[in-house]
Amino acid sequence: MSECTHDCSSCSESCAERQSSPEDFLVKLSAGSSVKKTIGIVSGKGGVGKSMVTSLLACASMREGFKTAILDGDITGPSIPKAFGVHENLVGNIDGLILPGTTACGIDMVSVNLMLANETDPVIWRGPVLGGVIKQFWGETLWQNIDYMFIDMPPGTGDVPLTIFQSIPLDGIVIVASPQELVGMIVEKAANMARMMQIPILGLVENMSYVECPDCGKKISVFGESHIDEIAAQYDVPVLAKLPIDPELAAACDAGKIEFVEKNYMKDAMEILKQI
Repeated sequence: MSECTHDCSSCSESCAERQSSPEDFLVKLSAGSSVKKTIGIVSGKGGVGKSMVTSLLACASMREGFKTAILDGDITGPSIPKAFGVHENLVGNIDGLILPGTTACGIDMVSVNLMLANETDPVIWRGPVLGGVIKQFWGETLWQNIDYMFIDMPPGTGDVPLTIFQSIPLDGIVIVASPQELVGMIVEKAANMARMMQIPILGLVENMSYVECPDCGKKISVFGESHIDEIAAQYDVPVLAKLPIDPELAAACDAGKIEFVEKNYMKDAMEILKQI
């Protein structure tokens, strides 16, 4: 049989490449694991607050009474454990499965930072190894009775986001952006990748949308006027939240106490996600 050229018009319908489907790449959960809804948090570029949004969505889910989990898929830049103040190394059970760490309020999580000898050690791995870790986090962890799992994905459209899209049965993605005009193009890259992979876009979150004056309450657009509503209309998806620049929230992340921030910025977002 000749080598596949990926041009399906040149070969028969019996070709293995033509017979494969997206389901063929999915990794199964381990025995005893159950995850009802899986949501990826994505962005076309770094530094827009994906990890913050992931953490806030998980906290909102937990407050609604759902059993919640976070899979930290940003292998080379993991920050989820620090936001929740989780530092203990992950362990395994007698069946060789990873047991997730647990936050103070009961959110399960896995992150490569919970597997390193020192939290500041760099992760210098190539793409195939990073993809393998993602598959292990999903398929070789004991996820018990999870209602909502939020996956903090690395920025861009490279190897690891592709692995997550192909290996994990996502119910949809949330795209995170910031107000700058340039981000409109960045959002389009993430949205177009999701559409190519046939993953639903559940909505957009704008981070660093404004800062609120502590004296008069006026909202100041530090990074310029927002374009998130226009972008959302373009893709016919809702705006799930517009997050302010909040020093209290930043301090809580630094202290590992994001669960104890009283402001529930993602309450409305969770109402939409519950309709999945």
